[in-house]
Amino acid sequence: MSSATLEISPEPLPDTAAPSGRQTVEFALGGLACAACAARVERQLNKLPGVEATVNFAAERAHVRFNPGATGVEQLIDTIKKTGFTATVSTHATRDAEKARQAATRKEETRRFLVAAVLTLPLLAQMPFMLAGDAHHDILPRWLQFIMATPVQFWIGWRFYRGGFSALRGGTGNMDVLVALGTSMAWAYSTVVTLAGLHHYHVYYEASASVITLVLLGKLLESRAKARTAAAIESLARLQPQTAHVERAGALVEAPVAELIPGDVFIVRAGEAVPVDGEVLGGESHVNEAMLTGEAMPVAKTPGGKVYAATVNGNGLLRCRATGVGAHTLLAGIIRLVGEAQGSKAEVQRLADRIAAVFVPAVVAIAALTFAAWWFFAGDFTAALVNAVAVLVIACPCALGLATPTAIMVGTGQGARRGILIRNAQALELAEKIETLAVDKTGTLTTGTPAVTDIFPVRAGADEAAILSLTASLEQASTHPLAAAILAFTHGRNLEIPPLTDEVRTVPGGGLHGAVNGVPVFVGSPSWLAAQGYAAPAIPPELAGQSIVAVAADGEILGLIGIADPLRTSSREAVERLTRLGIEVVMLTGDNAGTAAAIAREAGIARFEANVLPGGKAAAIEALKAGGKRVGMAGDGINDAPALAAADVSFAMGAGADIAMQTADITLMRNDLSGVADAIALSRATLAKIRQNLFWAFIYNILGIPAAALGFLNPVVAGAAMALSSVSVVSNSLLLRPRKNRPRPGGFFSSL
Repeated sequence: MSSATLEISPEPLPDTAAPSGRQTVEFALGGLACAACAARVERQLNKLPGVEATVNFAAERAHVRFNPGATGVEQLIDTIKKTGFTATVSTHATRDAEKARQAATRKEETRRFLVAAVLTLPLLAQMPFMLAGDAHHDILPRWLQFIMATPVQFWIGWRFYRGGFSALRGGTGNMDVLVALGTSMAWAYSTVVTLAGLHHYHVYYEASASVITLVLLGKLLESRAKARTAAAIESLARLQPQTAHVERAGALVEAPVAELIPGDVFIVRAGEAVPVDGEVLGGESHVNEAMLTGEAMPVAKTPGGKVYAATVNGNGLLRCRATGVGAHTLLAGIIRLVGEAQGSKAEVQRLADRIAAVFVPAVVAIAALTFAAWWFFAGDFTAALVNAVAVLVIACPCALGLATPTAIMVGTGQGARRGILIRNAQALELAEKIETLAVDKTGTLTTGTPAVTDIFPVRAGADEAAILSLTASLEQASTHPLAAAILAFTHGRNLEIPPLTDEVRTVPGGGLHGAVNGVPVFVGSPSWLAAQGYAAPAIPPELAGQSIVAVAADGEILGLIGIADPLRTSSREAVERLTRLGIEVVMLTGDNAGTAAAIAREAGIARFEANVLPGGKAAAIEALKAGGKRVGMAGDGINDAPALAAADVSFAMGAGADIAMQTADITLMRNDLSGVADAIALSRATLAKIRQNLFWAFIYNILGIPAAALGFLNPVVAGAAMALSSVSVVSNSLLLRPRKNRPRPGGFFSSL
């Protein structure tokens, strides 16, 4: 990525209007208990005029686009607060404060859980006697059980009453309603029995207290697990140094990175991390950019090259000028892009949200039917109460709400760490369905830079060194890309180049002629040399499809130089990987048919279209889609933008034109087609995790609710199962993380 510049727009602030006149703001939410809470906030926000909102329960974020003429930020915050939750504007600058608040909240939740556990454990001493059939034996006096259970119910568990009341006031139900209702029934029944002195009835203080304690434990573990889903991106942010060596008033001083402004000149010593984005003014080195691109090989940096925050300098000293600081660095842009992707919703998640919205009322109805059926048919009020409580407790929809967003968060985070920037969840979801991938040739399959491939002596006795030296001598007077390729190749072989003379003349569309050491030399296309009276040489089949430069001296053609835009070393392997994934690769290029055929053959592509104009590429995509297939497009140039926009899913190379990256759904920081295969494999792995999570979330409730209603689960076991279900879903999503030292012959994500 030595010449790549991925331009990511500055961080949008709440008062910064987008070009369309709409504004975007992200809120950090507090108090979300389950997916139903997130759905309620989203629904209330979308009722406001000109508002498009998505709420991510796992990330506890609301991403809102709004029309400032109809709605303001304060109104959005007020709406969220009226729904029963807290909201603060989230920006790059506030992330540290948010993390500190979250850490403080987890610390407080841990303290409350420990208090609840201390009060609950003695109550659980009743359980062995219940299981042994002695339901009326009390180890602890009932008045002591009442004293121990009541603080757990109303102090530790007050959060459930508060959350449940807010949900009901908003016209919906949530997990808090289920927990508050179920434990209150158990506590109230036990209190009546205790105060009335009905010693022949069992009390269920241990059930109410243990359910609240286990739910708190589950929420605590869930909170810690959810925090880990953002670790991939947070680890990138931590790589950026806090200080920089800056030139101030002729001296080198150490200054906080937060104080740097564009134009500041800074020094990066060997082994140090680059503090901000910048342009190299002096020095030479190699920089490890793996944390941004996923590319293990260091990138050479010379004056004029770009450096990026958090990348690591090698063994040279670099003097740079700051070009992007704070929220305007490439790193900050990546974090913001991934955050937006994590906050977006895949279609499969919208289905889960719709189910969660009606889930709580349905569960309350089932619990009421369970209570009525057991009391009416079995005549056992106690059994009716216990089974109804178990239904309410085990039916918590947390696992359902976490199934999709946690997998998307981990998937997009892991992609970002490996140079795959996914714009939104829809792109991640659609990428796995691609059946045909159209690829541009220049800059996508090939390097995008002409290079000498072959040298063929024509005159007997002519050698490659002489041909190159004579050619390079004249090409020093040219700025043509083919001249640059010949000069680079000659320099690479350390050949002596005769000095340039004033006698060199350029013929547009033909070539160059002049004298080298007094010998007339002609360099140009074979057809132009034929027009100058030289005998046209036979073109070797090895040069088919290449640009050919003929070299003549002393009245004879000495040799031919073949120049082509070479295939990237990784392109053929990438095409093979895509084929193994069941994807047909089609090449679209504006180049001639001969060159296109040669590149397609070398890359292992069976189907291609040549001489395709930019509009023709978009038409070709539409034609492929008309065949009923999901079509992806990978490209890097301005001419690829229409085709990228037309494709179902589009991939842009990181070194390509800005318009290509702005149009694409997925940006590949590495200029390597294998990144497309990685992105598709990541999509398939992520969607597989989502399906696994949804299966277990649904099967848990499908089996658990009937079991509780039929009396096979007591509330304590139900509470433990409910807590473990949420943790298991998040933990399963975290399995998308790489395994260290694991071989991955088919690409990183092929082994997931």
